[in-house]
Amino acid sequence: MNVLAGDRPLSDLELEEKLANKALDRGMVRRLLPLLHPVRRLVAAVIAIELVQVLAIFARPLLIGLVIDRALQPFDAGLVAIACAGLAGTWALRFALGGLSQYFAGSAATELLNTIRSRVFAHVQSLSVGYFDRTKAGRIISRADRDVDTLEPMLIQCPPQLLSAVLRLVLAAALLWAIAPVLLFGLALVVPVLLLATIAFKRLAQRSWGRVAENRSRFTAHLVETVAGVRLIKQVGREAENLARYRGLLRDFNTSLIAGSARSGWFAPFTGLLTTAGLALTLVIGGRGIALGTLTLGELTQSLFYVFLFLGPLQEFGDLFERFANGSACAQRIFLLLDTEPEIRELPAAIELPRLRGEIHFRNIGFGYHPARPVIRDLDLRVAPGEMLAIVGPTGHGKSTLVQLLTRFYDVDSGAVLVDGHDIRNVSEASLRKQVGVVLQDNVLFGGTVLDNLRLARPGASDAELIDAARALDADEVLRALPHGYLTAVGPLGANLSQGQRQLVCFVRAYLADPVILVLDEATSAVDISTERRIQAALRRLCHGRTSMIIAHRLATIRDADRIAVIRDGAIVELGHHAQLLARRGIYADLWRVYDDAAGRSRSPEQASAL
Repeated sequence: MNVLAGDRPLSDLELEEKLANKALDRGMVRRLLPLLHPVRRLVAAVIAIELVQVLAIFARPLLIGLVIDRALQPFDAGLVAIACAGLAGTWALRFALGGLSQYFAGSAATELLNTIRSRVFAHVQSLSVGYFDRTKAGRIISRADRDVDTLEPMLIQCPPQLLSAVLRLVLAAALLWAIAPVLLFGLALVVPVLLLATIAFKRLAQRSWGRVAENRSRFTAHLVETVAGVRLIKQVGREAENLARYRGLLRDFNTSLIAGSARSGWFAPFTGLLTTAGLALTLVIGGRGIALGTLTLGELTQSLFYVFLFLGPLQEFGDLFERFANGSACAQRIFLLLDTEPEIRELPAAIELPRLRGEIHFRNIGFGYHPARPVIRDLDLRVAPGEMLAIVGPTGHGKSTLVQLLTRFYDVDSGAVLVDGHDIRNVSEASLRKQVGVVLQDNVLFGGTVLDNLRLARPGASDAELIDAARALDADEVLRALPHGYLTAVGPLGANLSQGQRQLVCFVRAYLADPVILVLDEATSAVDISTERRIQAALRRLCHGRTSMIIAHRLATIRDADRIAVIRDGAIVELGHHAQLLARRGIYADLWRVYDDAAGRSRSPEQASAL
């Protein structure tokens, strides 16, 4: 995939759009409404409560107007008592329903956010490996965490509050019309101005909060990368430069946040000005009505309440639209992730592989991570069932790419990868990967104990069966020597274990999975000599009776292989066993000589082949 736009690199967001094969979707309402379906009853309950609360709010000015017009002159104690009881009842209802509304809203928010997070998580797991190779982990985390959180105010809080504001606006207008239409005509002058201001605010705020969400993703991604690479940063002494980079990203975020707030900050005082103007018009028109005898004092008092109830929602619209703008900006990025399709797709009619014999055929394959730069060129290689094939060659010439193609993390551009004659593009991924085990140089261990990590390969195994597997690979002594033996917590990504201990756990895990085909990619390159001897013994036992492909820079680990393939520039340039290749005095012999000299064993190829 080309990561350049013209003569410049793609931005992170442009790269996400390219991976999704679509632009950022600006129309969010049609996609957000279906998310409310699972919690529609809870949202409906919140809306119903809001309606009751609105009715209770409108009861107060009616009771006050009634007291002023009918209970003060002459004084009617009974009517005043009824009005006071009614007012107390509306406030009691307000407090009681407020708590209930929060309960329903909180329940809806919890269920909704968990559903969205699960959907995002499931989708992320379904994406092809290529997506993760090109996307920063922090951006994915930001989508599933902060961006999802931002949806809650928009989806759960905004609908009831918006409905309440609109209902208060409409009821206040209707009651003002009933009391004195001229009062409503005066307020109606501010409505067109408000609508135009609201449209402008919505467009401006959505763009502003989109930039804020993007900048937030950037510093989150940098934080995640720093945590993952903290050892390297410390080793090369780049803490100050890395901190400066992080501060720069925070500065960009703060600048966009302040700019967004400044651009949208005019809306609240503007609606306040409209409220003041509307109130002034009401006092002028109402005062004239009292003077002319067309309006009572109680009706004017009620009208003032209704004016506030009419204009109050206008001020609330600013906060509501800001939440919507912020939430929709995050929703756009969430849906951009959800719209990204896996590059590797399983056919609807994919077959389930039977138990394999273990034959592998890379049939005239061509592949490149970028179309213009092929890594593998017309490579043809067969591996017989039960054969141990070693693959060597310079870094970056396609050795590990063969592993990616065999496990179908990527698909070939030309040719085919066959197992027992089956094109792996026509078989189910689960049945393929169940029979192809891979042990890498940097294998990942998950949080939990050693036994927990071993049990990933065989969930139904007992502790005794797991320990027997470790004993079969001669790893029992090393694992028992851990602080708590097999119950030792491995730590984040296995940080509590040494490299050799982690590799032994991964070997045992692969042994428990019992794959027909086993691939070891630099599995012994980062361990010490004494640990390597133990791992070599485990490796021989692990490979016994299986088709195995071993990629290694330590040539001593592969000299006993049935055949050795030398790859250069994505093609097989030499193929044979150790002695044959040394005798040819070609590329492999040169690699062996360099390795042998580096190990302090200055032997000629002929001497080495005689050993």
